[in-house]
Amino acid sequence: MLKLDARDIGILRVLSHEGRISKAELARRVNLSPTPCWERLKRLESAGIIAGYRAEIALKEITPHVTVFVTVELEHHRHEHFAAFEQAVKQHDEIVAAWALGGGFDYLLQVVTHDIDSYQRLIDTLLEAGLGLKRYYTYIVTKAVKDAPPPFGVLLDAD
Repeated sequence: MLKLDARDIGILRVLSHEGRISKAELARRVNLSPTPCWERLKRLESAGIIAGYRAEIALKEITPHVTVFVTVELEHHRHEHFAAFEQAVKQHDEIVAAWALGGGFDYLLQVVTHDIDSYQRLIDTLLEAGLGLKRYYTYIVTKAVKDAPPPFGVLLDAD
């Protein structure tokens, strides 16, 4: 694991909020000259700590859509059943995030699609695929309340 110092953490904090910031402005914000800042940035990217950059799109400005969270419980709990389900999830672009869970449910899925009908067609496809879905619960998002980057101050500033 790469050892991070306060400047590395500062770079991560800034980039998690402003991914398109210029390298010169990033260097100014973390109190470094541009070349050392650039070297740190490349080191963080090479180590896989910065996994990528992407735009945050205001989807509601482009097209109507619905966001749905789905909890899933599988009938069987063997490695091959989990692997088959995970592979199936990766084949559907509407499933934008998926997490394996410990506890009462096996998975939590985040689905973004046109409407409830297209969501139901997705679920029907998963049910018909013979993946052993025992039960699922659907939660429709009515409004976004908070969507933030990781809390670096809480996670990394333990001192």
